Order: sequence, then structure tokens, then C-alpha cells
Amino acid sequence: MNTTLLLRRHPSALLLALQLASLLLYPLTDANESGRILFGAIGVVAVALAVWVVERSPARTWIAATLAVPAVVLTVIATASGNAAVLTASALLESALYFYAAASLIAYMMHDHRVTTDEYFAAGATFTLLAWGFAYAYFVCQSWHPGSFTGLRAPDEPRRWMELLFLSFTTLSGVGIGDVVPLGMPARALVMLEQFAGVGYIAVVVSRLIGLGMLRLTRNSNAE
Repeated sequence: MNTTLLLRRHPSALLLALQLASLLLYPLTDANESGRILFGAIGVVAVALAVWVVERSPARTWIAATLAVPAVVLTVIATASGNAAVLTASALLESALYFYAAASLIAYMMHDHRVTTDEYFAAGATFTLLAWGFAYAYFVCQSWHPGSFTGLRAPDEPRRWMELLFLSFTTLSGVGIGDVVPLGMPARALVMLEQFAGVGYIAVVVSRLIGLGMLRLTRNSNAE
């Protein structure tokens, strides 16, 4: 199958692959300036890809573009300058964009009663979008309310991005294992919201896809 055609049929798979690849790349790039710039560039690509995925879903593309364009610009500026205020502003916009993209993918998966391969990829991509969205929200919370999070390593220092993303994944999945702990009230409120979102996503969206998939298999078996 032509690569372009494959990407057009399964853009959610590309988004999911990029998000998961960044998880593997970030520990290799976290220790130096060039690595930070590289990861910033990956983040810019992820934002653009999120807009592309939203465009295929029943959502208004212009809303995603309104969030994405300034987010990309601020991300580039923050990556180049290291300005903390600009970095916080870019994180706020990226959080909003990832949440919007996640909501749009959920609408895409819920709009009919037919399950496609791309919708299974979209289920995984939506999980990563939610995890990234809350991680950026934690980053903003930490910037606005210093001391919101602590951890076993250097408990008095601000949490690094990978630590906040790890907290987000463990909270959203309900695993609950981790060495990062929310201390401030805003931080704990965000964590509780993510716990609620994780349970709701599994109960409503993922269980629906599984049920429709099983129904399709049953119908195919009966037809044979």
C-alpha cells in the first residue's frame, strides 16, 4: 500500500507512533541543550500532526489552528531563548490543543456504530493526547504555583517535564505508581480531574469500541 495512502487512512496511527517515539527519545536528549532543541522540534511536529488528525474528525479545524499556530510559534521561541514565561505560555496553549484534539478524536470514534482500524489507533492516540494535555497542565500549574509537586529525587526542586509526564500516565491509567506527588490544592485538583477522565475514557469510549468490535465479529461469524 502506498505510504501516502496509508497515512491518509490511518493518521491516528502516525500520531500515536510519534507520541510513543518521543517517549523513547526524550531520555536520550534531556541532558544537553541540543537535545532540548531537538525535543522541542518533535513537540512542534506533534502539534501540527494533532491538527491534521482533528481535521479528519467532526470538529472545527479553525479552532485547532487558532490554538496550534501560536503554540508552535511560542514553542520555537521558548526553545531558542529558554524564557520561562514564554515556555509557560506555550505549555498552556499546547495543553488546550491536546485536550481539543483528544475531544475531537473521541467525537470521531463516537459518531457512528462502525468500528474501523483507524478508530483503534485513535483510541491509543487519544490516550496519549490526554496524557500530554494533563502533563502540560501540570507544568503550567508548577510554574504558577511553585512547590505544587514533590518527589523522591530532589524534593525541593521543580519537577522536570519527564517526571510530570510520568505522573500523568500513571494517573490517567489508574496504575498509581510513581515518585511524584502533588502537594498544592491546584495540583491535587488537576490530578483528581485526570483520574476522573481516565476512568470515564475507559468506561465509555474504550469499552464501546470493544463492544462494537465483538459485535462485528459475531455478525461475521453468523454470516459465514
